[in-house]
Amino acid sequence: MGELILRAAEPADLPAVLAFWQVAAENDSRPVDTVEAAEALVARDPEALILAVDDGAVVGTVIAGWDGWRCHLYRLAVAPDRRRAGIGGLLIAAAEDRLRALGGTRADAMVLDANERAHGIWAARGYRPQPEWSRWVKPLG
Repeated sequence: MGELILRAAEPADLPAVLAFWQVAAENDSRPVDTVEAAEALVARDPEALILAVDDGAVVGTVIAGWDGWRCHLYRLAVAPDRRRAGIGGLLIAAAEDRLRALGGTRADAMVLDANERAHGIWAARGYRPQPEWSRWVKPLG
């Protein structure tokens, strides 16, 4: 293992990010991510997709979305063989730093209820479920 680097994703990283998400992210209840969607994210907000990179390989990701009003964190993923080594916490801290710098005052994290492995890291970073809200979704296909 080399030196862990946190940085914004670049367009050339996106195929590796999508392949990484197939191995490291929860994908059960969602459509498969596309290169086009990832390219649109990076084109619209080049700093939103934060990578943890070690020896040129993606070992972690988080998206710190900012719409000018709300702060949203999603797609936190860490390589299975690198979990419990602090990478997720570093990614969350980097995302929060980014959102604070943009003027954000409160962040929400999208965490699947069934993804109990992820609950611990979010709770350790001060996040709690908000029981009075539910996320409603509709595919736009």
